Amino acid sequence: MYSVVILTLNEERDLPKCLASVTSCDDIVVLDSGSTDRTAEIARAAGARVFERPFDHFAGQRNHAQRQIAFRHPWVFHLDADEQFTPGLDAECRAASGRTDLDGFWVAPRMMFEGRWIPRCTDYPAWQARFVRAPQFEFIEVGHGQREAPAMRLERLHASYLHDLSSGGVAEWLEKHRRYARAEARAHLAAGGGPSLRQLLASEPLVRRRALKRLSYSLPFRPALRFLYQYGLRCGFLDGRPGYRYCRLLARYEAFTTEEIRRLRGGG
Repeated sequence: MYSVVILTLNEERDLPKCLASVTSCDDIVVLDSGSTDRTAEIARAAGARVFERPFDHFAGQRNHAQRQIAFRHPWVFHLDADEQFTPGLDAECRAASGRTDLDGFWVAPRMMFEGRWIPRCTDYPAWQARFVRAPQFEFIEVGHGQREAPAMRLERLHASYLHDLSSGGVAEWLEKHRRYARAEARAHLAAGGGPSLRQLLASEPLVRRRALKRLSYSLPFRPALRFLYQYGLRCGFLDGRPGYRYCRLLARYEAFTTEEIRRLRGGG
């Protein structure tokens, strides 16, 4: 068996679907960041244990859960409220929860936009460290998200969880990604320099993907290039109209990040 922890902040719209997807789990924990809506009430009604902690960043929240919450099982799956479990992932997590030679597993989300899976626009599989052992697994903050700390021992699960990118509509997506852009810009400037040639040519796809992202900050016309990359080179056009609309949103996100980098450098 395994436990599930869900990070929340005013998630009364999305949380019920998330909770319904993990009913087979006997230990559901919600770590809330100070919701003012019915999030905590909904969670408790579904049988979840609710804890609170002010939000600093995703790595901080996940590490707090790892170290401070007494889970019933050594393996914990980290979810967000706009994500959902699948039966295949449940079965694979149950089988993997007997492992003692690893610190965690990468899992690739299936990104849903306007009711459709858009794998090409979202670079599927984009691996995330989500199924981990508590308390030893550690996350580190990277940009607006989190990543596994160095020296963590990981393998991959084949099944995916679902991530609904459009549950709050375009306006909410843009507002959220303006915040992400500020975090991405600060992280980029703090890191300094670009990736090494060894990283860009690495045999491991995850290493190459992260290196290419760092390289992209030095390119001109980033919004247009992001659209051409996702919609053209990554064949986002095969994801239909939702794919086209999502690629346009990604271009706007790149514009937000570029503007924030320029502002932080004192250019406007």
